[in-house]
Amino acid sequence: MEIFKTKKTLLDYIERQKEMGKKVGFAPTMGALHDGHISLYEAARKENDLVISSIFVNPTQFNNASDLEKYPRTIEKDIEILEKSAFVDAVYIPEVTDIYPEGLKSKEYNFDGLENEMEGKYRPGHFNGVGTVVEELFRQVKPDNAYFGDKDYQQLAIIKKLVEKLNLPIKIHGVPIYREKNGLAMSSRNKRLDHEQCEAAKVIYETLVKVNDWFRIITVSEIYQRVRDIFEDQRGMVLEYFEIADEATLKETDFFYKDRNYRAFIVVFVGDVRLIDSMHLD
Repeated sequence: MEIFKTKKTLLDYIERQKEMGKKVGFAPTMGALHDGHISLYEAARKENDLVISSIFVNPTQFNNASDLEKYPRTIEKDIEILEKSAFVDAVYIPEVTDIYPEGLKSKEYNFDGLENEMEGKYRPGHFNGVGTVVEELFRQVKPDNAYFGDKDYQQLAIIKKLVEKLNLPIKIHGVPIYREKNGLAMSSRNKRLDHEQCEAAKVIYETLVKVNDWFRIITVSEIYQRVRDIFEDQRGMVLEYFEIADEATLKETDFFYKDRNYRAFIVVFVGDVRLIDSMHLD
């Protein structure tokens, strides 16, 4: 596996691969890799000649300086995981100046309102940070296909909109959520949970399963109340938000229309660790 730590070495490599007509698959990450990331590379391996990963903890998408500071950084272990996976041909580990040559500042984007829903309400400017780093990585790696997890469903929708707005020749693929044995969505942030917290956090997934059972049987407002009741009984957890939204627009709904697809979104603090999850309702 090739390891590139500068923009120039990456660009030279990409140019050579493109000259040989290779189709490139790409899955950008912030490191602290787990099996959910591996599922992205596995999906990419099936559809591309070359699979590239990147590891870069993007400062501009963090609203909380403490959260940025505490975000797990495990580069050596990540490289070991990538080498063992056999799915990845190259990993790009850029310096901040490779992504932000003019200083740490996000671009301003218009994602047709997708950026104003859910995470956008609770994390102002977050998606400008996401858009900035993903656009720059796309322009450097020049992938034909890019892979992102469904766990961050709003982010996935934002990135699809980014590609559409910028008219980039990249196909964006969503990959199903990869879960722990107890149902908890795999996340790099899970590494900050102790064993007891990790086990207790399974209630997040269990709640989404119940919401799917209740879907179209009871009203939206009744579902919301039941979810609030569940988390009022959870020690050490705080429900930041729960929403049921139209999958196309991400706008919250108060009524289920038969011709639309819906998804339940949830964010819970377990101690000081912010966990997000979602589920398509069927």
